Amino acid sequence: MKNIKFIRVTRDITQLKVQMDTGISQSTISKYETGEALPTIENLLLLSDYYDVSLDYLMDKTNIAKKYPLD
Repeated sequence: MKNIKFIRVTRDITQLKVQMDTGISQSTISKYETGEALPTIENLLLLSDYYDVSLDYLMDKTNIAKKYPLD
């Protein structure tokens, strides 16, 4: 899951800061970023809202980070 790490690093946010803001443990975030574990749906939604990006972007299905417009 390269985009989960990429978005964090490019915004100069530490794993500890993500933990403090989302409640997802630093070790879990690290596992997501290294591909050791897959995020739960709940954590994907938290991270999507936290970074303000689409779920597809977090899951490396697209290179477009922008969320889809709501109709």
